[in-house]
Amino acid sequence: MNWLAKINFKYIFHRLGAFKSALLVLFFCTLLFYIGYRFGNFYHSYQQITILQQKSRLQKLYQEQEKSIDKINTLEIELEIERMSNQKSIAMLHRVEAEHFKVKKELGFYEKVMAPEKQAEGVVIDNLTIYSTNSPNHYRFQLVLVQQNKKKRYAKGYVAMNIMGSLNNKPSSFYLTKNAHITRQELSFNFQYFQMINGEFTLPKKFNPEQIQVAAILPKSRWQKYHRLTKTYVWAIN
Repeated sequence: MNWLAKINFKYIFHRLGAFKSALLVLFFCTLLFYIGYRFGNFYHSYQQITILQQKSRLQKLYQEQEKSIDKINTLEIELEIERMSNQKSIAMLHRVEAEHFKVKKELGFYEKVMAPEKQAEGVVIDNLTIYSTNSPNHYRFQLVLVQQNKKKRYAKGYVAMNIMGSLNNKPSSFYLTKNAHITRQELSFNFQYFQMINGEFTLPKKFNPEQIQVAAILPKSRWQKYHRLTKTYVWAIN
């Protein structure tokens, strides 16, 4: 700006005269006004373009927001429908389980009444559970016997167990008292209310078990008649 300070405006106005000096000042003012006007128009146009771009972008964002809201509403409705469906399925499952338990209980009652061969002097084979062990083909079993007579006397007898399946692709049977070296004394029972009989056995390597038949035998004595109760289970490991 040193060059601007060196200009002597008084000298220039004196040389040009009042009229020309006024014209010069008017020219520069007009030039500055024109430059400012053009710059303002350019900046105004730039602002207009920027505003239009922002409006267009904002409109797109609004549209995307509306689509997102519609999608969220749809998903919420689907989720509510799925939740209601799951609740109905769970309620139906509970009803089916309750009905199944009721039918099973009634079936057990009618079996005792209509099928006396499934109980002997009130003695019932309540449950048989087979357990696997860490040794190959070696298993443990637990047999539960229950007496259901109101006037419970001591039930005495023994159990015979026969595992039926296939050996080398041929039908075969495996008697515990014969093949597993379990004595009759180990399978004997003498109880008034219930008794659990436990034991172990090892099956041949190529023997494929399919069913296990349990027989509760009550020999004839002074206090009881001879009875034989037989029940067959599908082979299942717990």
